[in-house]
Amino acid sequence: MALKATIFKADLQIADMDRNYYDTQLLTLARHPSETDERMMVRLFAFARHADPALVFTKGLFDVDEPDLWQKDLTGAIDLWIEVGQPDEKRLLKACGRAARVVVYSYASNSGIWWKQIASKLERAKNLTVYNIAAPSSLALSKLAQRNMQLQCTIQDGQIWFSDGSDTVEIAVTTDKDGQ
Repeated sequence: MALKATIFKADLQIADMDRNYYDTQLLTLARHPSETDERMMVRLFAFARHADPALVFTKGLFDVDEPDLWQKDLTGAIDLWIEVGQPDEKRLLKACGRAARVVVYSYASNSGIWWKQIASKLERAKNLTVYNIAAPSSLALSKLAQRNMQLQCTIQDGQIWFSDGSDTVEIAVTTDKDGQ
């Protein structure tokens, strides 16, 4: 018998002063049986960082042809394709051909090694941006995971904080590749 997804609910208040975006999102996240709290929370972080009314979670791990999040325009064209983890270069090149912008959030302690192995193969991908979340930040973020979450995300001057009311986590992000 196949394992089912675990459902998480998040009431996420976003104050992105860098983009002048302020909103509260009521989100439902389906965590794949093989997904960790850390990865799920990085998906939530990616949502907050790119928040937009058209940005949605996809089937992700349940469907290999979809990213973790995407944003489509009114014609169905993909404006933004967001991957979490360490996808291979073929997947990223395919995504770059399908979407106007592709963003990757890597978060494991070995992300630097992963990026060094594939960076030269992705030089021609001008619409690809790769961010690395420091391992201590992603681990601290995973500790905020609850089945029902009330979270606040504040973004100001490039600094990002997540809070659940009692604990606050500053997310350290570096840019490995800056696309358009």
